[in-house]
Amino acid sequence: MTKRKGYRDWRWQALWWLHFFPLWSTIDGQTRYSIPEELERGSMVGNLAKDLGLGLSDIFDRKLRVASEAGKQYFSVDAGKGELVVNDRIDREALCGQSANCVLPLQVVIEKPLQLHRIEVEIRDVNDNAPSFLKNEHVIEIAESTVVGVRFPLETAEDPDVGNNGLKTYTLSKDECFTLKVKEIENGRKIPELVLNKSLDREKKATHNLFLTAMDGGNPAKSGTSKIIVNVLDNNDNVPVFEQPFYKVSVQENNSNGSFVITTKATDIDEGPNGEIEYSLGIHTPPSVLSLFHIDPLTGDIFLKNHLDHEAQTSYRIDISAKDKGLPKMEGHCSVQVDVIDVNDNAPEIVMTSKPSSVSEDSRSGTVVALLSVRDLDSGDNGKVTLETPKHSPFTLKPSFSNNYALVTSGPLDRESFSEYNIEITATDSGSPPLSSKKTIPVSITDVNDNPPVFTQPSYNVYLKENGVPGSILYSVSASDLDFGENAKLSYSILDSKVQDVSVSSYVYINSDNGSIYSMHSFDYEKLKVFEIPVQARDQGSPSLSSNATVHVFILDQNDNAPAVIYPSSAALGSLSHQRMPRSAKAGHLVTKVTAVDADSGHNAWISYKVSEATDASLFSVNLYTGEVRTKRAVSEQDDSSQRLLIEIKDDGEPVQSATVTVSILLEDGLHEPILDLRQKATEPSKKNGRITLYLILSLASVSVLSLVTFLVLMVKCMRNSRSSASCCTRRSDCDDYKNPNRNLQIQLNTDGPIKYVEVLGGDMLSQSQSFRSCMSPMSEYSDFTLIKPSSTSDFKEVISVLDASLPDSTWTFESQQITAASTACTRLTMRN
Repeated sequence: MTKRKGYRDWRWQALWWLHFFPLWSTIDGQTRYSIPEELERGSMVGNLAKDLGLGLSDIFDRKLRVASEAGKQYFSVDAGKGELVVNDRIDREALCGQSANCVLPLQVVIEKPLQLHRIEVEIRDVNDNAPSFLKNEHVIEIAESTVVGVRFPLETAEDPDVGNNGLKTYTLSKDECFTLKVKEIENGRKIPELVLNKSLDREKKATHNLFLTAMDGGNPAKSGTSKIIVNVLDNNDNVPVFEQPFYKVSVQENNSNGSFVITTKATDIDEGPNGEIEYSLGIHTPPSVLSLFHIDPLTGDIFLKNHLDHEAQTSYRIDISAKDKGLPKMEGHCSVQVDVIDVNDNAPEIVMTSKPSSVSEDSRSGTVVALLSVRDLDSGDNGKVTLETPKHSPFTLKPSFSNNYALVTSGPLDRESFSEYNIEITATDSGSPPLSSKKTIPVSITDVNDNPPVFTQPSYNVYLKENGVPGSILYSVSASDLDFGENAKLSYSILDSKVQDVSVSSYVYINSDNGSIYSMHSFDYEKLKVFEIPVQARDQGSPSLSSNATVHVFILDQNDNAPAVIYPSSAALGSLSHQRMPRSAKAGHLVTKVTAVDADSGHNAWISYKVSEATDASLFSVNLYTGEVRTKRAVSEQDDSSQRLLIEIKDDGEPVQSATVTVSILLEDGLHEPILDLRQKATEPSKKNGRITLYLILSLASVSVLSLVTFLVLMVKCMRNSRSSASCCTRRSDCDDYKNPNRNLQIQLNTDGPIKYVEVLGGDMLSQSQSFRSCMSPMSEYSDFTLIKPSSTSDFKEVISVLDASLPDSTWTFESQQITAASTACTRLTMRN
């Protein structure tokens, strides 16, 4: 066994291939091994691992395997030694027939990375076949008058071996009347001919027994023998003679049965039966030819009996015999060569050299997906094949050697758009008309983590009733990820943020698997009205990707606070409110005003007043909404001097919350400073009020237009604000922000001239800071301070005390009202000068 590298034959192909296809390659030069046929199974062909520059570990790690283009797997790789060994019996004659060269091409496929090497194994002939004749016995009839020198073709022997092992010579047993001549024709073929060397005499010897021996050139030589029986006949002087000793014709392989092939013609100058000729195929014609051709015995026309196949055999040689009908019969011979012309009757065939591998969606252009080859049994242009891939496909074919191709990526891949491609490859030959075949190659696209999670919406609004059960579910957020597998597996978490200087994780927690958010304790609307939960969804890819969403939680008020009395102050502190009034009071006289607030919001904070019990129900009444206690009629002498009223204060919530206040009224004669109706007192302006009026007239004259525009703008803004009212009640953000860590309310007064601006600030650590702003008109006898959602009743007490200290000449009253569509409760502080 020898190994050689055909640099001259393959070097230019390898260099060209390596230049254009750097992603998969073979070794420089073509590796060829040479072995004799008929080696035992397991015999070593060559050290494949060493010749390809691979280590023994690479055979396992890179999954080295051998594929044969011949179809049958004649070779395999000994993984332990890295040797190419014989896997099955190799019969050179079965593989290559009479071809002088017999080479088995092999493809060595190596993965990780994908490489293709071409190996050729030359199969050398051994002399394992002896020459043989179709028949063991051959009878020839020769007339005794046949002239010396006439030749009679004999049957040729066949030897499947080639070269020196093939047929070399013929020998003939000794006979004084006959000798042997070997005629060599085209392609080196030898035809034995029996030559009449001496005139025959039937009377002396009617039969000659000869032995023809065919010998090959092997060492040792092998031979085959055929017996020739020559029967000597009486005279028939002339032999039929063909017009041509050799005919040649070309026939297309797709000719139908019965098609005419060629006409052979022989003549015999004898007369009568001695000149009548009958044609037949030679007695040495092999069965394969007899099954395809037949000859008309009268005309010598040759016809097809069956279909020809250029791919099976390209040429046939037919021996034709022409015999006359004389006694003895004389026979002439000629040869016809029929060349089979190829037609395009075989479609190309696409053969997968390697199984298609999955490819990552982030693979760069030129990544090898699969290796394949194409073959066409036709020849010439009929066997030239071109391959096509679908248009707009992110895959293309790159040619290699000997009709081998690599399917590679040619564009960007996106698993989320196409997770699998069925690439239909079309092979078309150059015949006329062309034939084609298709093969579909499935290619799976593997996922990479290139898509972040996406929430169903960027923000969520959750409305939650206060006083809920701790541990109850607030909301479930949901996100999706276009990726696959671990890259699409999501976990949810809450990002760190503050709610009233406390981590939001102290209020809620989230189920990391399904995104459900749960409360950790009950919420109190009066302390916390709204807060945000920043939520993050993160996938399990590497590296992981994430996205965020915000959950806005709005706490909804429940009627869990009863009204609280803030005026009269003595009643607010839990004792009776003692009031005095003159007996001279008329109907509609203002006795006092009861003011209460409700820490709830909306309907829950709407307050109504009514007299529940009274010493004399006909004497006093209370305003349903303002809480003003007035006389219903004039006081008479018969009325008791001590009157007692029980006033019930209710909110509008469900269920209703209520409170009561007891007012004790003492009727006195000659009371010098009665409590006057503020409306009557307003008609007696002091000097100070007169001065204010003068200033206001001058101011309004200069800014009337500006004031009107400003008023309209503020009105529109207040109407749009869900937490504001038409009485200049604005959100804290519209005022100067102020935060105080204690519960003390702060009142800022503008005392430069008449009071135009009062701002009440307050809050505690656990509730949002409150900011109350009032807009007042100096010309009005009433100045309102609108307080939005006070923290507690004590806040109003502090408001009263501060205002009384700042403005001792003013009288303050409070009223609670609903001022926005969003159910925002406001308490109005009314000042009378």
